[in-house]
Amino acid sequence: MVSMSSTGPRTRRQRALLAELEELFLAEGFLSFTLDDLAAKLRCSKTTLYALAASKEQLAVKVVAHFFRGATERIEARVAGITDAAVAVRTYLAGASEELDRASAAFLADVAAFEPTRAVYAFNSEAAARRIRQFIADGVEQGVFRDAHADAIAEMTGILVEAIQSGVVGSRAHTTDAEAFEALAELLLNGLRV
Repeated sequence: MVSMSSTGPRTRRQRALLAELEELFLAEGFLSFTLDDLAAKLRCSKTTLYALAASKEQLAVKVVAHFFRGATERIEARVAGITDAAVAVRTYLAGASEELDRASAAFLADVAAFEPTRAVYAFNSEAAARRIRQFIADGVEQGVFRDAHADAIAEMTGILVEAIQSGVVGSRAHTTDAEAFEALAELLLNGLRV
């Protein structure tokens, strides 16, 4: 997981507001809120919110990108220094599962319904798929994973990550994105081990 946006708030108050917005959005979604609603919930002025982003739509993108940036940092911290590829895959996907488990169904539905935030999620899903492909390649090189069709498995993993992100897996299997990432870890590790 990675974020598309590298610009962040500059002041301590802006960073605190962004964190509060992230928690609010994760709990309740964001499409139904107006800027007036957000200002009232956060006990700030609309001008303060406009200092974060020029519109409600841009604010939503900024908050969603902030969530994924933080998730990426936490997940990467978990896998840092892990040399066993199987452990790295399990740790990485468990981290993704835990991060997405923080997100309510309303948040994920709003992310999917709004094209700019859907693009942020898709960007992060593609990055996660690349990261998992690298773990698989490392595992084959280490002799931890079988080389039989490792490239195809890595590509299929990317497709599954995208299917989780797009909601296909959740709607067909009646699972959350977090549960789908847990299942993906089991599938990969049981199918690839030597």
